[in-house]
Amino acid sequence: MVKIVGIGGSLRAGSYSQLALKVAADRAAAWGAEVEVLDLRSLDLPFCDGDNDYHQYPDVEKLREAVKSADGLILATPEYHGSVSGVLKNALDLMSFEHLDGKVVGAISVLGGQSNNNALNDLRTILRWVHAWVIPEQIAIGQAWKAFNADGKLLDEKLSERFDGFARSLVENTAKLRGLSVKSLQAV
Repeated sequence: MVKIVGIGGSLRAGSYSQLALKVAADRAAAWGAEVEVLDLRSLDLPFCDGDNDYHQYPDVEKLREAVKSADGLILATPEYHGSVSGVLKNALDLMSFEHLDGKVVGAISVLGGQSNNNALNDLRTILRWVHAWVIPEQIAIGQAWKAFNADGKLLDEKLSERFDGFARSLVENTAKLRGLSVKSLQAV
């Protein structure tokens, strides 16, 4: 079984990024992954100052250990001013190659306006730099306020199918890169 850690890059109550992350996490779990979602809203993380010692912030170690022990990651970010949220970038900056090298990553961006790939492309650059493996499937949700119902369920069937393919690819590619059997993986 692969272990996936999900991280949402939004601190906003009612965040669409968090809703998208939940959908992706649930779909990955349906494919047999063990999934843990870290909520950055509940962690006390400092701004990264380039130092490696944040002993006065135990949540930095909690973040680092969760990611280090994971086989793969789901990263969901709102797109702010054409890029990744500062919250997610800071969380990634608090980690190093030790934590991120070799992780298989699925990336999701959420926008208030029209869908584009700016945040996703920036995430790919960041993750490539730390030697992570980003799956080819990615999800950009434009006009996110139209994408979910009041219960956080996806309204568009094609978008729901994309989440299924995304989750399957993440779990299968993570298993392959970890040398695990993909034959045993199936949606439940």
